[in-house]
Amino acid sequence: MKKILFTHSYFYQFDQKQWNTKQPYPPLGTIYAASVMREAGYQVSLFDTALIDSPEKILPVIDKEKPDYLVIYDDGFNYLTKMCLTNMREAAFRMAEIAMKKGIKVIASSSDAADHFEKYLNHGVDFVVIGEGEITLKELISKLDTGKTNFINVEGLAFKTDGHIKRTAPRQIIKELDSFPMPAWDLIDVSSYKKIWIDNHGYFSLNIATTRGCPFKCNWCAKPIYGNRYNSRSPNKVAEEIEYLINNFDVHHFWMCDDIFGLKPGWVQEFRDVVKAKGLKFKYKIQSRVDLLLQEDTIAALAESGAETVWVGAESGSQKVLDAMDKGTTIEQIYEATRLLKKNGIRPAFFLQFGYLGEEKEDIEKTINMLLDLMPEEIGISVSYPLPGTKFYDRVKEQLKGKANWTDSDELALMYKGTFSPSYYKKLHRYVHKVYRRKQSTLNLKSIINNPFNANRKKIRSALALAYYSPMSLLDSIQLKRLEKTT
Repeated sequence: MKKILFTHSYFYQFDQKQWNTKQPYPPLGTIYAASVMREAGYQVSLFDTALIDSPEKILPVIDKEKPDYLVIYDDGFNYLTKMCLTNMREAAFRMAEIAMKKGIKVIASSSDAADHFEKYLNHGVDFVVIGEGEITLKELISKLDTGKTNFINVEGLAFKTDGHIKRTAPRQIIKELDSFPMPAWDLIDVSSYKKIWIDNHGYFSLNIATTRGCPFKCNWCAKPIYGNRYNSRSPNKVAEEIEYLINNFDVHHFWMCDDIFGLKPGWVQEFRDVVKAKGLKFKYKIQSRVDLLLQEDTIAALAESGAETVWVGAESGSQKVLDAMDKGTTIEQIYEATRLLKKNGIRPAFFLQFGYLGEEKEDIEKTINMLLDLMPEEIGISVSYPLPGTKFYDRVKEQLKGKANWTDSDELALMYKGTFSPSYYKKLHRYVHKVYRRKQSTLNLKSIINNPFNANRKKIRSALALAYYSPMSLLDSIQLKRLEKTT
């Protein structure tokens, strides 16, 4: 039986948000591919890089497992893999080179490998899988096993032959997602993830995908794996996986890591009904769009099935900027969806980005005002990041030159000519966080004064933090004005 060693290039330490918040998730896309290959009759193992600190640690694993194939298969459900951080690329190259020296065939599947397959083929990788990877991987390895040397008919592939790089026809994505086996959760050392969560948060969360793809056309959002198509697993299959994870790992919180959760009409309502029929008790968080949340009884159905937090791509408080992004949503929808989420006991959370083309000081102020008006429970702030394959990237690629990727997720560097300098946007990131926390502290202080018997440790800690955030936000405001003038 041929052996396949799966790995990926995501290292927890490269993702500063997850590192700081201590919320690691296993490589879901990787164990999906592993389950498909195991179902096809292969012996599979996993070198999970997420919680280690060096790609060099794959060496003893290779010596022990003695695989026939090393598959560097990034988790396409993890947003960070779209960003193609240079740290991740270098880690992939190093693992490929180690395997190459051992005479092992190396196959890579990732957003970065799809965008830059030539670089990977020049750094120890024999084949690059482009697009949805499971079926391409299965067909490729089947041909390799039978000694075939012509791979031009394997869709979704790039490889070298006679010194020339060939790329085959695109792979059509799978519509029937229920045809995939359950991810190979047994390959994950779940206890190591669980310990970090319990030690830092008092509960444990795992990641689940209910869909693949996104049909919306925000012009800064790349879709190198699943494209603009959108396909869903059935609510029954999702509930079965949740039940399995609850029973086997005692987990009662889930991150539904879809780009868009519950887009298919009636899906959220059917999921609620299945969860109730099975008697499952759990909480979960999702990503959605404000316009979708306002359809029918979607928010109420989410609440009934256990939705705890809904992240939305609010992006900006300026309609001008949203329209420039081709976002397809309105400021009014952001306000209404946030109000309804809170009314139904669901925590709203905002993704915001600054520095998009044409954004002026007035637009930045509108975003900050919207944030302080609505006060979501959590925020994630970034500067606009040009991803290959997007209209946004095409507009700024001539400015990128030698700087086309961040080193890690905390770099927050504006890589093109914005209205203000890169230093301004880095300071703006800190300032917005501080004025947001200042408002939280003020609200909690008022709550404690008005209802002292309802105070808890979290509220008290937040209220006391007002002594820090008030002067520090003022200092950041002064520094911002100076940076604005030096632009």
